[in-house]
Parts: sequence; structure tokens; C-alpha cells
Amino acid sequence: MDYRLAVLFTVIAPLILLFWAFLQKIDAIQRLLVIYWRVSSLLVITLYLMIAAFPISFITSILARILIVVSLWFWVDLNEELEDLQPSLLKLSFTSWRWAVSVYNGLGALLFIPFLRCAFLDTNGLISDQTCRIWLDTPWMYKEMFHPNLTPQFLGFFGLSGLVVYLICFGYFVVVKLGRQGRSATGH
Repeated sequence: MDYRLAVLFTVIAPLILLFWAFLQKIDAIQRLLVIYWRVSSLLVITLYLMIAAFPISFITSILARILIVVSLWFWVDLNEELEDLQPSLLKLSFTSWRWAVSVYNGLGALLFIPFLRCAFLDTNGLISDQTCRIWLDTPWMYKEMFHPNLTPQFLGFFGLSGLVVYLICFGYFVVVKLGRQGRSATGH
């Protein structure tokens, strides 16, 4: 059920909202959703790490949830712009989604804490442990549906490569951009 909710809250709804904000030309919602997509790409990376049964995927999973919540509320300038928007169905829908995805990811991170122990098992231990393996079943079904001819190791390499790029970009943001811009998404 968690994966189904994740697809609804973290993929379908934000895609619809981004398209809608683009059509309505509401810059604050567009910018926040672009930031959301950058941050939430860690969920896709986690999916590919889980396909290869890499234990680090349990750490990236909880970090993704935490970072998504932070990214949606961190920006002072965007929060002010969103408050100043005229009431509309898009603003109501976006605000509802923002709260819903924040609660979903916040609760999901808390409920995932007991599974962090899976991050400290080797791959064989991860696969043989029933409480850890249950988290791998859906990514393995995803692999069979979308990548049936690729090996889990190749997809895991793809996930690890994505993680390295993600960490470099995140490190640049924390060390350079955050120091310059503070909590302003636009840098002003």
C-alpha cells in the first residue's frame, strides 16, 4: 500500500499540479514543484538501489522522505508568495497536496525507523530477512515490468551512479548555494 500511495502523492499529483501551475503561469508553485522534483529524485534512486538489494537504500528511503518535507516548507520567499496568491482552485489543490505529502512522508519516515536496521545487513542478510525483504518485493516487480532484460546489478549501478550525482549536487547546495542564498529560493 505504501508504494501505491507513494505513486499517487509523489508522482501523479505533483505532475498534475506542475502542469496546471505552468498553464496558469503561477511562478511560486512552479518553482516549489521544480525544487520538489529535484529533491524527490532520491526516491527513484532508492528504487534502483532496492532492485539491487543494496542496504544503503533503506537510508536513502528515509532521507528522501525527510528531505521532501523540508524542501516543501524551507523557502521563506516562496512561502510568502504562496500566502499572497489570490484564492483559487489551484492554490487550494496545491496547499492540500503540500500538507498531504508532508504528513504522508513525515509519518512514513517515522514508521520506517524500525526498518533502518536493514541498512546494516549485508545483501544476503537483507534478502533472507522477511521484514526487510518485503520492502524489496515491489521494486523487484517494477524491474520485471519495466526492465525485464537488465540485471539487478546493472540497475543497482545505475542507482549508485545517481546517488553519487545526487550527493554532489546536494553537497554543492549545502556548501555553496545555501550560504549565499539562505532560505530564499530565488536568491533575493
